[in-house]
Amino acid sequence: MRLLLTFFLLAFTFASSAAVYKWVDKDGKTHFSDKPIENSEEVEFKSNTQNQITPSPIQAISRNADNNEELAPSTQYSVRIQSPKEEETIRENSGDVTVMARISPDLKPDHLLVILMDDKVMGSAQTTPIFSLKNIPRGEHTFVIKAVAQNGKQLASSPPRKIYLHRAIVNNSKKPTPFGKGS
Repeated sequence: MRLLLTFFLLAFTFASSAAVYKWVDKDGKTHFSDKPIENSEEVEFKSNTQNQITPSPIQAISRNADNNEELAPSTQYSVRIQSPKEEETIRENSGDVTVMARISPDLKPDHLLVILMDDKVMGSAQTTPIFSLKNIPRGEHTFVIKAVAQNGKQLASSPPRKIYLHRAIVNNSKKPTPFGKGS
């Protein structure tokens, strides 16, 4: 495949450097062609009329160049969950859980926080480190909070925090009647 491509590029180069012929027709109009015509003459070009292309110096392009961020060193964030505590048992029948984090240094305006519960993003990204989650199912859950840039690049992540949520179960089964009573 490379050999074929090289052949076509060379053929194109030779074709582009072909001779130019000039002739004047019976009406006095001057014509130019790349093929010799009867009574035509080959045109000689001076060296200063030929295109001289000088390649520009090659510059290394950073992978971050497509981002609209400055090339300054990125901020190193530290994120940790403050509440609830590790392996804390929460008794909340409505399933509402508030997760609070501490981040340092403060977030830049174009950076956001997201919360993951059991490796799934919960809600939308936000700038405040307090997440109010509603109607969480009972059981064991693991939370992680991540700092991310607008383009989705992860900047920092908290260690996972495991909690246990207890919710009362309403059982509407009929109560048994004692023996000998009832209809």
